[in-house]
Amino acid sequence: MTEPSKLRPASVPDHQPAAGGIAARARAAAGPRYLDGLNPEQREAVETLDGPVLVLAGAGTGKTRVLTTRIAHILSQGRARPNEILSVTFTNKAAREMKLRLGQMLGQAVEGMPWLGTFHSIGGRILRIHAEMAQLKSNFTVLDTDDQVRLLKQLLQAEDIDDKRWPARMLAGLIDGWKNRGLMPSQVPPGEAAVFANGKGGKLYTSYQERLKILNAADFGDLLLENIRIFREHPDVLRQYQNRFKFILVDEYQDTNVAQYLWLRLLAQAPSSSTSLRVTVSPHPLSPTLLPTRTGRGRRLPSRTSAASAMTTSRSTAGAAPRSTTSCASSTIFPAPR
Repeated sequence: MTEPSKLRPASVPDHQPAAGGIAARARAAAGPRYLDGLNPEQREAVETLDGPVLVLAGAGTGKTRVLTTRIAHILSQGRARPNEILSVTFTNKAAREMKLRLGQMLGQAVEGMPWLGTFHSIGGRILRIHAEMAQLKSNFTVLDTDDQVRLLKQLLQAEDIDDKRWPARMLAGLIDGWKNRGLMPSQVPPGEAAVFANGKGGKLYTSYQERLKILNAADFGDLLLENIRIFREHPDVLRQYQNRFKFILVDEYQDTNVAQYLWLRLLAQAPSSSTSLRVTVSPHPLSPTLLPTRTGRGRRLPSRTSAASAMTTSRSTAGAAPRSTTSCASSTIFPAPR
């Protein structure tokens, strides 16, 4: 197994940033100030762009700072254009914070970073681009929980099901749980579908999805579930996004559900050898065991720690042993085939 330090660095793209753009400003700001205030481990996490890097540290030790500094570093080194970086957060607040910090770092408001946002905002954007593949129009409506419950009540009435005994909100919770696990109606285990309305849960889920198509609507679960289905059924579409994203950064990975994990994993398995994956996460039930390493304060953490961490891996060196370093929150390694 090759040590990351002995791996050959990927070639730097020969493109030059547009004058005045975000990448040009990042390159101009890439002097000593660019890395000011980072401890040696944080700086190593920022500057290591090739090969897998595993980062573990406690909460509040600079996770967001390392992520945003890393984005600026990627841009300043010409390793990717702004629209070739996918940076995913768990909340809108975190996305706004990253954009604000990146703007402060580069000296101007962030523009040209269309793929920095939450799972659902980015998934919704992709779904609108390929809406016809999900039997929708690009101007589809996203239902909130109340709209979802009202629609389910109509379906319960049509099936002559007592809404007091079998509340629509309970069915909404079941459907949301299935979607969070990446399950289409045909994939729900029979035993789980049978727990609602004497075995009618699966049928109601199917009817609900059909009604959404008629209404040209989707709920929040569909924003990723339909992405996953499109990626699996249309490899050319998936390849388009795999080739687009040279770096993938994920904040607070420990909060992701199965659907988010599947969506991310599909995008991360790009055929391009120049694509790198960076994940800022905590241990996830679907993730391999984390390696022990030390925090910025010199303490060691166990393999399965509740602290936060971060990881970087390059698809061209996916089989290499991860280098342990320190930074911000917790992480894991995605299988990233060449």
